[in-house]
Parts: sequence; C-alpha cells; structure tokens
Amino acid sequence: MGVSTSCGEKGIAVVTVDFPPVNALPVAGWFALADAVRAAGRDPEVRCVVLSAEGRGFNAGVDIKELQADDREHSALRGANSGCAEAFAAVYECEVPVVAAVRGFCLGGGVGLAGNADAIVASEDAVFGLPELDRGALGAATHLARLVPQHLMRALYYTARTASAAELHAHGSVWRVVPRAELPTAALELAREIAAKDGRLLRLAKAALNGIDPVDVRRSYRFEQGFTFEAGLSGVGARVRGGFGGSGTPGESGGPDAPGGSGDSHAPGGSGDDGQEGAR
Repeated sequence: MGVSTSCGEKGIAVVTVDFPPVNALPVAGWFALADAVRAAGRDPEVRCVVLSAEGRGFNAGVDIKELQADDREHSALRGANSGCAEAFAAVYECEVPVVAAVRGFCLGGGVGLAGNADAIVASEDAVFGLPELDRGALGAATHLARLVPQHLMRALYYTARTASAAELHAHGSVWRVVPRAELPTAALELAREIAAKDGRLLRLAKAALNGIDPVDVRRSYRFEQGFTFEAGLSGVGARVRGGFGGSGTPGESGGPDAPGGSGDSHAPGGSGDDGQEGAR
C-alpha cells in the first residue's frame, strides 16, 4: 500500500499507486506520488516513466475522511489542494516523458494526473470525468481540457458525466485502448519505444514541448483552486456534500456520472466507497 517505484527494464521507471479500495489518496499520498515521479525523472538512467495503479481503478481523487475531520484552520483542505497541485505538476514537469496507464475509473485527481501525462494508454473499461459539481468542489478543468475539446469539456464538467477511453481515443488524447489484462504490457511497449531514444535528447524534447504549451498548466490549475477554496470557506461546498448520497461504484452505473450516485471525486467531495472521496 502506498506509492512504489520499480525499474525492471533499462531506461524505464514504473511508479505505482496502491491505496485500496479505490485509490483515493490521503494528503501524504499526493506528496509521496509527487516525490516519486520527480525522483524518477531526475534519475539519469531513466528515459521514460510509466504511471500506473493497482486495484479497481486508476485514481479516484482525495480521501474524504481527512476532509471530514478537518480543523478550524482547514489544514486538510489546504493539504489536499497543495498535494494535488504538487502531484499534477510533478507529472507535467517530470524531466522525461510520462506514460499514464489508466484502468477503470479516472476521476477528479485522476484526470489531473492523466491530463498532465505525455501519453495515455487506457483499458477498455476506463472512464474519465470530473464529478466536482456533485461533490461541492471545483478544479481540474485545466487538465480535462487537455483531453477533450473545449465545449465537450464544459458539458462534461457541468453535468459531472464521464467519457470513455474510446471517446478520448477518438479525440486523439488516448494513444491506445486495450483489454484490461493487456494494459501493463501495452503501456510498457510504448515506454520502451520512447526509452529507445537518446536520453539527453528526450529531456530536451520534453522541455521544448512544455515550453511551447499554449497554457500555463500550473497557473491555470491554481486559478481554479481559488474557487475551490471559495466554495469551501463560504459553506456552499459543505451544503452540496450534505445532500449527496448513494452506493454506486466510481465510473459505473450509479457512479459519479449518474445523479445521486456514489463514487470518488476531486478535493472537498462526497463520500464514496469506504468513506473515501475522489476528485482533486
């Protein structure tokens, strides 16, 4: 349980997230993930990082139990927002390309991670979405906008619906869609092809591509987070969460894309499996 890094193949580091039951990360988990990705990128022997997850889904966001026990200084809220920002930035700013291997649900904070990766390989059952408005939160539209066109992003955001891996593949943001059992192999195949290039040139290429990005991803996300704080401090976030209920599974029928469904979202959100949330 936690975040681990393995380097079983030359030039490739696999960073794996394992926070059962739904990979809704505690504050410390987000910072641990950021540290692991940055360390892998700094390793001169690494030319590509694969970001993967154990269990039912890729990522369901933050652990709401910490937020439910927050203090008057909003330490948990501030920690979750800072941790997510650091993890997302670590993926985007990693010195080498990052391949996200996405299985099952990729919600809230999961979209932040996948949206900042250089390439995505997804399982056929993968779904992507931001159930923030159903959880009394905001955020990660910056990253969803990297996966789908602007108007689709807005419709998905306002409705809290999800998009399938096949849909994202059609939009060009998912490199390949494979059966769930084949996901690790498919992600490593792409990583091997990338890692076969010259290491120094790959790092220059990553810096160059980030440099011509039309959106300052870190600044854009931080702008969104200001509204998350406003929702939290004004009480509207808690009011929305108070009316939330259900027992569905993230990304499935009755999940965050279905009205009244349970699941995991992004930062201050509704309760999900095992009392955990998911979004930022």
